Amino acid sequence: MTVMEQRGAYRPAPPPAWQLRTDPAPLLPDAEPYRVLGTDAARKADQELLLCLHGELVRGRRYNTQATALTKQGRLAVYPSSTGQEACEIAAALALREQDWLFPSYRDTLAAVARGLDPVAALTLLRGDWHTGYDPREHRIAPLCTPLATQLPHAVGLAHAARLKGDDVVALAMVGDGGTSEGDFHEALNFAAVWQAPVVFLVQNNGFAISVPLAKQTAAPSLAHKAVGYGMPGRLVDGNDAVAVHEVLSEAVHRAREGGGPTLIEAVTYRMEAHTNADDATRYRHDAEVEAWQDHDPILLVERELTERGLLDEDRRRTVRDDAEAMAADLRSRMNQEPALDPMDLFTHVYAEQTTQLREQAAQLRAELAAENEADGAGA
Repeated sequence: MTVMEQRGAYRPAPPPAWQLRTDPAPLLPDAEPYRVLGTDAARKADQELLLCLHGELVRGRRYNTQATALTKQGRLAVYPSSTGQEACEIAAALALREQDWLFPSYRDTLAAVARGLDPVAALTLLRGDWHTGYDPREHRIAPLCTPLATQLPHAVGLAHAARLKGDDVVALAMVGDGGTSEGDFHEALNFAAVWQAPVVFLVQNNGFAISVPLAKQTAAPSLAHKAVGYGMPGRLVDGNDAVAVHEVLSEAVHRAREGGGPTLIEAVTYRMEAHTNADDATRYRHDAEVEAWQDHDPILLVERELTERGLLDEDRRRTVRDDAEAMAADLRSRMNQEPALDPMDLFTHVYAEQTTQLREQAAQLRAELAAENEADGAGA
């Protein structure tokens, strides 16, 4: 204390209103990831929800294995598998209403399929046929985002615009733990909190950003703790517990819809397979680590609960398995068909109105194709 303070001559002025902040305690996540399955709370889980989640998880796992096989067969250029992360993918799709928007990353094709997108359309980008392969407005699914975290500001912009227009729309943006190290992550969360935009951020913390473990990305207690720095609540959830993820996401979506602003959710999960088919995961993690996560498989967790309740018998297993196999067979059949590609599609959907340069390039390509066809005809 200074001499002036001791004499009572110093009276610090109260901080101006713009400096006042709310209590951060309610924004902090729990110390441990929230769980439902395997706890007493599981008995309160809705039976129909459990059965729905189980069917979608089995279907999602089969989708992942089939897409991985198509990559090995050369039908896909690359496939970032979400095997082991299906609970996050399925819960994200089911937590949204029809009018809401999903903003996926490149690993979230399963979330798009679970939301109703044709599996072939979801893989068109990874096949190299189109930049997107579907109409985002029709499905309320933004293009699969390959640059890290750039979809997050897009989600905030759409959600903010919807709020200004008075539309009942919530945006759910998905990102990996590696994406939280990008500047787009900071900008998106900052804007979302300041604007109180109706957006939910779901971070799938699967342990690695390609080969970089989480400990080398951040020193924070958890990624969910980053929320308090932006002025939004952070939630930490077991990402392999489909019921828990669905519950936390549903609460956050409802909160956003009611004007409560954004939420940052960290789902702790694990990437069972390599980053992509081009990655050798054995160079940076041990098989024992992967095997340890097998007992926490999202399908196994749901099946344990269904079995204990007497809701999962062999007939139910067969029905779910047959449905998944039918989906995989249809996907395999259509992906094995050679696509009919038109080179002129290069200039489609680039701009609403083509620029002068695009028109010139299109004319040049059209002339080259015509010359090739004429030469082929002469050679015949």
